[in-house]
Amino acid sequence: MINHLITQKNWQTQLSEAITSVDELLSLLQLESRRAEVYVPTHFELRVPRAFVAKMTIGDINDPLLRQVLPDQREQIKVTGYVADPLSENMQNPVKGMLHKYQSRVLLTITGACAIHCRYCFRQHFDYSANMPTADAKENIVNYIAAHPEINEVILSGGDPLNVTNRRLFAWLETLESISQLTTIRLHTRLPLVIPARLDEALLERLSQSRCHIVMVIHCNHANEIDTLTSEYLQRARAAGITLLNQAVLLKGINDSVETQTQLSQHLFSAGVLPYYLHVLDKVAGAAHFDNEQQASIALYWSLLAALPGYLVPKLVRELPNRPFKVPIDIYSDT
Repeated sequence: MINHLITQKNWQTQLSEAITSVDELLSLLQLESRRAEVYVPTHFELRVPRAFVAKMTIGDINDPLLRQVLPDQREQIKVTGYVADPLSENMQNPVKGMLHKYQSRVLLTITGACAIHCRYCFRQHFDYSANMPTADAKENIVNYIAAHPEINEVILSGGDPLNVTNRRLFAWLETLESISQLTTIRLHTRLPLVIPARLDEALLERLSQSRCHIVMVIHCNHANEIDTLTSEYLQRARAAGITLLNQAVLLKGINDSVETQTQLSQHLFSAGVLPYYLHVLDKVAGAAHFDNEQQASIALYWSLLAALPGYLVPKLVRELPNRPFKVPIDIYSDT
């Protein structure tokens, strides 16, 4: 159960008090004896909010939430085919701070910061310093969108767009809402899972007032991430008129069983969130130990089709460089 002394603090305080020490994390979970199995990275360091740690099982080195954030010695093994930029995103940014890969929508990296560092993150090597949109870049982004009438949706990403202050986020919303061709603003975020209090009253009120359709895609990989408090905040967001979807990453040994995926979909639905995508792992350097064999993923998917109603089965997809869409996994390739 989450410590109420943690959750009573505002989201910015919780953000500032995130754990960045491997030794402190292991101590809190009474796992000091497993210190030799982890390491202290010099790049993409440990970062995890205490509210998320409070959902982990003390004494369990294989806790599915802990394994997503704890640096593993295997990250240092170089594996052929796993690269720093698996989606070739550095080639997709015609304007600083913006990626245009899909025809009708663009993605803005409005921050390089995240509340949590997931060890499988496909952007852990991304050069955010070269892609942060400045004031001038914001004008360039507006002009670019206006010059491409096929664009009707903007995705706010990063990093995590909810990692920025309400003032800064609202300024982006105002700018985007002034572009008449835009109908939808989407936020891709992990904050509601790791610091639920980020869905504060001011944020939800502002989003509910937008002239654009607001879609929030959360990133939840395991049912244990959705406790009572998290569910309450997500339901508030839904009540504010926000469309809530989830995208998960299929992670070996963490959520690659029928039982785990079934529980995830059911917990999401109870919290007002629809499963959207189940991503096959992006082949980013340092994350090979999380990858699942494709045939095992396909077998899992067939089992999910049998276990769940269709509206609770996420699409099994892979993102590939230079493809203008998410690529569906061919589930018939093993039949």
